[in-house]
Amino acid sequence: MNSTSRNGVYFLQATIIVATFLAGCAAFAAWGGRIDLFAVVFGVFAALVAGSSVHVAQQWERMIILRAGKFKAVKGPGLFFTLPFVEYCSLRVDMRIRTTAFGAEETLSTDLVPLDVDAVVFWMVHDASKACMTVDDYANQLLLSAQTILRDAIGRATAAEVTARRDQLDRELKRLLEEKVSAWGITVLSVEVRDILMPEALQEVMSLEAQAEQRKKARLILMEAESDISAMIEGLSSVYGEQAPLELRRMFLLYEGMKEGSGTLMVPNSWSDGFAVGGGSGHPAS
Repeated sequence: MNSTSRNGVYFLQATIIVATFLAGCAAFAAWGGRIDLFAVVFGVFAALVAGSSVHVAQQWERMIILRAGKFKAVKGPGLFFTLPFVEYCSLRVDMRIRTTAFGAEETLSTDLVPLDVDAVVFWMVHDASKACMTVDDYANQLLLSAQTILRDAIGRATAAEVTARRDQLDRELKRLLEEKVSAWGITVLSVEVRDILMPEALQEVMSLEAQAEQRKKARLILMEAESDISAMIEGLSSVYGEQAPLELRRMFLLYEGMKEGSGTLMVPNSWSDGFAVGGGSGHPAS
């Protein structure tokens, strides 16, 4: 990643200080007719005044200005001036979107399952004065608040609810965190849960539970299909008689069993007689 640099700001401030020093020396020399120690002292004093009153803030920065220890204003971006030796920049605030990773290790859910949850919060400072005057080290305070809210949310849900309702957990964390930090001049853009880890033994148990649930659904669907087929057989009985639909059903089940398995089908002799030439005598026709 490309990191920002303040070298340009420092160079500009240094250029202004040097130019002020030379201008002060030149002004004193023009007034006194020569450059001596007093001219140099005057130039140094002018440079100190310029260094304490000329400031530069980058586009994404805001400067907190204090006057004799009291809040005066928020300045920036660009070049701005303050009263020398009375006003000064106490803090520089980054107004860009920032990310903070946080997590909860071995936090117990309501069913006493230890969970490890990793998440990230996207946030930004929208009011620099509140962020600096209301709370100390707002970035660290936001991190601790996010961890506390995440642990509390996990403790109020079961392990299955935490894993299955990740989107709902994201929205709940964002709402609770924003309610807490909005008074600090901070806006929470989003909270995203990246990973949820639970003990391997519990993962196997939950996998077996999911498989059993799927088998249950499959059997219920099969029973519904059998119920529909029974209704169809009842309707065919009035046309073909009572035995013909049952024979068709029996042949269909036999076909399904042979298609799904790899076993051997033993056909009774009475069935083979029906396929013999001559209509069931068991002997070929002469």
